[in-house]
Amino acid sequence: MLQGRSAERDRIDQMLAEARLGTSSALLIHGEAGIGKTALLDYAAERADGLRMLRVEGIESEMELAFGGLHHAFLPVLNFLDRLPGPQAAAMKSIFGLTDDVVPNRLTISLAVLTMLSEIAEEGPLLCLIDDAQWLDQPSVAVFTFAARRLRAEGIVMIFAVRGGDHGPEVEGLPRLLLEGLDRAAAAELVPGLPPYVVDRIIEESQGNPLALIELTAALTPAQRFGQLSPLPLSEATTRPTSRIQDAFLSQIRRLPEATQAVLNVAAADDTGHLTVVLTASGRLGSAIEDLAPAERAGLVLLSGEAIRFRHPLVRYAAYQGAPLARRIAAHKALAETLEPSRHAHRRAWHLAAASTDTDEYVADELERVAEWADSRQGMASASAAYERAAQLTADPKRRARRLICAAQKASEAGQDERCGALADQVPLPLNDPGMAADFARLRAVVELGYGRPASAGRILVACADLIGLSRPDKLAPLLVDAVHAAFSSGDADLIAEIAVRNSDLLVLNVPARLLKGDVSGSLDALRDLVRSSRSPDAEFMDRLMAGIYCHVLADHANARDIAAASVAHCRDHGVAGWLPTALHVLAQAELALGRHEEASAHATEGLRLAEYYHLDHRAAHLRAVLATLAAVRGQEEHSRSLANESLAYTRPRDVGRGSADALWALGLLELGLGRAEAALERLETARQEAGHPALSLFMLADLVEAAVRASRPEQAKEPARLLAQWAAAAPHPHLEALARRCLALTGPDGEAEAHFAAALHLQEVRGDFERARTELLYGEWLRRLRRKIDARGHLREALEVFERLSAKPWAHRARAELQAAGESTDLTERADGCVNRLSPQEREVVRLAATGATNREIAAQLFLSPRTVGHHLYRAFPKLGISSRTELATLLAL
Repeated sequence: MLQGRSAERDRIDQMLAEARLGTSSALLIHGEAGIGKTALLDYAAERADGLRMLRVEGIESEMELAFGGLHHAFLPVLNFLDRLPGPQAAAMKSIFGLTDDVVPNRLTISLAVLTMLSEIAEEGPLLCLIDDAQWLDQPSVAVFTFAARRLRAEGIVMIFAVRGGDHGPEVEGLPRLLLEGLDRAAAAELVPGLPPYVVDRIIEESQGNPLALIELTAALTPAQRFGQLSPLPLSEATTRPTSRIQDAFLSQIRRLPEATQAVLNVAAADDTGHLTVVLTASGRLGSAIEDLAPAERAGLVLLSGEAIRFRHPLVRYAAYQGAPLARRIAAHKALAETLEPSRHAHRRAWHLAAASTDTDEYVADELERVAEWADSRQGMASASAAYERAAQLTADPKRRARRLICAAQKASEAGQDERCGALADQVPLPLNDPGMAADFARLRAVVELGYGRPASAGRILVACADLIGLSRPDKLAPLLVDAVHAAFSSGDADLIAEIAVRNSDLLVLNVPARLLKGDVSGSLDALRDLVRSSRSPDAEFMDRLMAGIYCHVLADHANARDIAAASVAHCRDHGVAGWLPTALHVLAQAELALGRHEEASAHATEGLRLAEYYHLDHRAAHLRAVLATLAAVRGQEEHSRSLANESLAYTRPRDVGRGSADALWALGLLELGLGRAEAALERLETARQEAGHPALSLFMLADLVEAAVRASRPEQAKEPARLLAQWAAAAPHPHLEALARRCLALTGPDGEAEAHFAAALHLQEVRGDFERARTELLYGEWLRRLRRKIDARGHLREALEVFERLSAKPWAHRARAELQAAGESTDLTERADGCVNRLSPQEREVVRLAATGATNREIAAQLFLSPRTVGHHLYRAFPKLGISSRTELATLLAL
């Protein structure tokens, strides 16, 4: 149980390392039972290679045996007694019972222990471990501590472990290390395989105590493991922990008077911690404040004027689970009667539910009110739990179905998609009510979108929309909006069109309906209307989210960012954790398109962290694709490939076309930046196919054009360039028109290229933007190819400055090499040995690209040379660099 103890392990490692060099040290590790003290001592023992080790463990039943601990520790090394001075040896032999001499004074024994430890260490460094020192006999603890305080240069490490915070005078003066509860990340590692909301609850109950984490997890029922948790202290568990510590706590409690056990049971069932509440409820069962005295004297509870607190989380658990069921039910009833309905309605309802052993409509109604209260305060997980328990107490099948559907809906909004599916599976079928059928279909779609295929989720929703028809228009629109969202994720253009034509009056469907028909201007008009309506305070969340997605697809990135930011704010303000990663994904995509790389990275990272926390694998795959793109821009090749491939491993088997397209675009952009045009073109062409429709691949067309031109495949650049120009003509977005003009410069006649480049730069007004820098680079490359080197340098210098500021390393390499080829040197190509300076500018660029793994053909395409000329440059460069093969280039240039 060493998770989260890296600092403590480092400290022990340092002590052991110093002992090997002859320096002594001591440490007192203290903390509550189960916190991990013994685990750290075990760690020290495992790391003690080359050290002799003495170890003793305190045993409560032997506390009265004077010097029993000392004898246990030194038993393996009694042969060293003869090395001690006569009086000290005699003293040790007398206390060990080896002679009939009278036991001498404590100081002589303490000096003897110090000398004996030093003698043992003469043969090599020594580790002494004293565990559970609170149960070691006091004389042994005193002499061990005496020695530990006086060690200096013997090469001895002494580590004591003591339970609790009051250690007594025997261990004063030692350096101390307090072990506290683990943080969430470390605690979660101890309880793998549980949903995050169950993990959070276990951590809360255990207070981060490692033993309590393991014990309480082992005691969970199957339903609790899946997420069926009330706010009360794990009251439904049917098994109890069986560790030695837990058994000790239970034995202590059972030795107390019955009245004391009863009041402890009430305190364990209560979640307020208020002493008045516990005493009033206990009074209803015949106990009084005086009955707490035995538990307080035993150290099981800590009392103040207003509060009662259990000394250890496992004491509370033992007090509750160790009581018979009838006593537990009585405790909950007493607490429900004690709590004021006006102030503690939710607690009172949960206590009534815990006391219920059969269906009870009154309690179910109370819990439903609790759920509505929690929902109004953004407590989606709490609302879900209340609806679920209300359903369990409901006899009527229709009311039970409605409550289960509500529980599943709130679970989904809380990010608990797996639990949402489990609750949906409990809904009694068939559902004859159209409204309930629609809500149920949306639940099934949530699960299918999260764990299956998005196209299947879309079809589930379409089928339900056809089934309910116009009988519930209030439910029809949400069904279709959810359906088109799922279809967009799949990249299935036919399915998107099929959904869109079902209700052209809905703005959120009108956009894709026109878009997929090729009505560019009509789709843009519809989008403007949708954007306007999405800004209304009454706009539905999914309508707003889809507006942001459409804006991003159609290159209106400024509006996409504003709408996505509003969606993120909505999720945060209303506690809709399940949709927050999705909103953050749309926001990160818009920021990436706007060149705001730092903001995009921050939001995508947050979204991925939340998606992983809630086990939302579908959304995590989309977010990894965004982060892979950002890593590609920065030239972080291994990281970019890892993220993209992890994304593809999820999206491809499930036909998540949009996610696959984004991940492949990241890989294409990576190859393009590294100068591998052929590979880039292959990736981008595949990404375009995965997008599902030409209109859905707008974001990658400019990269595809550049890759095709650099790969000497101009025929593959014409269609993307034409589509981009068509969109730019219809859409009033300068950014889009700039990309179109840049592509025309690359694919059109040289006589028109300069005008297109100049127009693109004029349209890309924001200096320092990544896409503008790419235009500067391409313009500079074109000018240098025409031998207009002086004209090229200004553009290349501008590009290099931006790329370096953005840490876009591969693009900076390209700009720097072009700048050198244009006759301007840069500091970063200087090498101490001067070998690179021996190369001509053209040779430097060829060598740099060869070092990245690019083939002669790929280098030729990028530098507008023939493969034979590339080979000639490499042939001339190798002797200048003092190497004989291209495999040595990467190491030499430290690329």
